[in-house]
Amino acid sequence: MHLTHQRGPLHDLPDTPQAYDAVLADVTEQALARMTADGSLEHPDCLDDVGDTSLGVTSLLALTWHRTEDPRLPAAVRRSLAFHLRERVYREDNPGYPNLRVRDSGLPYARYVLAPGAHPVGDWPSTVWALLQAVNVLEAADGLVDEGQRAELLAVARGYWRWLTEATFFNPQEAGNQAIGCVVGGLMLARLLPPGQGKAVRARALALYTDEIRAHRVRDRGALLPPEHGGAYDNNYGPISLSFLAQAHRVSGEEVFAEDGDALARYIDARLTGGGFDTGGPRYSEQHSAFESVLGLRYFGHRIGSDLGRYRGDSRWSRHAAKADGGVDGHFAWMLVWQIQDATPWHREPSRTPARHQLRAGTVSVAFDDRMTPAVVEAGGTYYLPAAVNRQHGFGPVTDGFLLCRPMGAVRVREAGAGGLTAKLVTKPVVGRDHVLRHVRSLYVTDGTSLWTTVVVERLTGTPYLLAGLPYAEDDGDRVRRTAEGAVASAGTLRLTHPGTRGAEYFDARADLTQEQAAFALAADPRGYGNPDEGWRHLVGSTALEAGPVPDAPDDLHVFAVRHGSREPFTVVVEHGEHGERGLTVRTDAFTAVLGDLAGDARGEPELTLRG
Repeated sequence: MHLTHQRGPLHDLPDTPQAYDAVLADVTEQALARMTADGSLEHPDCLDDVGDTSLGVTSLLALTWHRTEDPRLPAAVRRSLAFHLRERVYREDNPGYPNLRVRDSGLPYARYVLAPGAHPVGDWPSTVWALLQAVNVLEAADGLVDEGQRAELLAVARGYWRWLTEATFFNPQEAGNQAIGCVVGGLMLARLLPPGQGKAVRARALALYTDEIRAHRVRDRGALLPPEHGGAYDNNYGPISLSFLAQAHRVSGEEVFAEDGDALARYIDARLTGGGFDTGGPRYSEQHSAFESVLGLRYFGHRIGSDLGRYRGDSRWSRHAAKADGGVDGHFAWMLVWQIQDATPWHREPSRTPARHQLRAGTVSVAFDDRMTPAVVEAGGTYYLPAAVNRQHGFGPVTDGFLLCRPMGAVRVREAGAGGLTAKLVTKPVVGRDHVLRHVRSLYVTDGTSLWTTVVVERLTGTPYLLAGLPYAEDDGDRVRRTAEGAVASAGTLRLTHPGTRGAEYFDARADLTQEQAAFALAADPRGYGNPDEGWRHLVGSTALEAGPVPDAPDDLHVFAVRHGSREPFTVVVEHGEHGERGLTVRTDAFTAVLGDLAGDARGEPELTLRG
């Protein structure tokens, strides 16, 4: 089976003016053929997330007219705009909406579902989306709509802003992408209002960003990130937030949006595999967005000098939102408008700046979590997730069912490179069931094709092994295919095990099941409401690669060594320091690494020397 949402890299989409004109031409023909007698441009299958969709298609038609002057479009823009103003602007409170601060305000808002009282909690983001569609139409209104219609739409847009910021609690879903989108709507609206009014709206938008979003950032992997549905980063919504930050910087010029966008972009770059696969998030752990993320990945990828466009997007939404039949849906149409208006080119080369939470070279990458445990290992076109044993998740030594990867002190990192090799040494203090403090030293070395991982720890009791990953997925052209195996070798024994117990708490990689599906099965709430990351943490056991100790290691140590990306046998020799020096020497056919004394240098930092 293939993963549903992670498909082709977004930077593979043609982004020339001619390519965008072809997209808009297709949208135009669909829209003109679809328009109903009352002017609606909604897809007939659109039942939820509907409040902004007709107006979104209107904004695309307005943009197209400015590029082509197609004589059919002015009338279509006016008719469809009239439909939105007449049929999709609500002023009576939606029954059951829980986030009002002012009842019966009479301010306009958009509905997530049209029927009164049907899923009203979606009205806040739907109103943000309607505001963004409205300001795009207003910016393109010259020559298309008469002054009366323009004035009515501007009044509605200002009313949307007031409903979002006065009549309701701001950002009630704690969703960073929605909140930043609202700020962008305010910044764009401010440019359309008379100077005095515009200045006040701009100031309010910037204050909301500072006080309600930036002040509540969440730290993960060394970065401060806008909170997303109660977590730090979501694979679907994180890049969408990046697009909103890009537009906020484009329209306001405020450096804070550039700074925060750079930080989020570097975070995404560090966690995203070279092949564009990733997983994890408090809302949709495996779902990837598509056209909604192009602007941010392209804009900030160029700023930080990295190939963020490798992110595998959902190609079914490569240009715009679409229903099951492929028909255009106007939801989020502003993202297509903005990416067309922005001329920033894709940066297509990896960053040359080392990142603490990433090791990347060639077709090999390791993304490390906040504790410097691998979150995803990529080698040989296969992706490995942390395996689970006895409710413990990670990569690391296991003895008597206890996984030694959770640090009990500062985690230290040292990087090195030589002769086409790239290495990272991670040193963690850990405590096992015997209450003994040990130091796990994990050396990761890659030549861009394979990944050698050598793990050294003070002697363990029992029959220890190295938990070396859960083979989960592999590249398959423009798709990612589920798998239950990978090309891996060990300098000791190696076995691939599967859970002997069935149930939602056990993940067998051989099953036709995705990580996100398994995570939602364990979450407190269903998909769309629950937290898949939280659900996944309830996993008891999983398919796992288990590597035995390397033979002939020093008597006081256990050493484990695996290579991801090749099944060819290999050997590792680990010895205490050469010529009486302290530390350890690790030798393979491909490299020699010298790990300095455990005490580290004068600052306690680990020392690492690498030779090819």
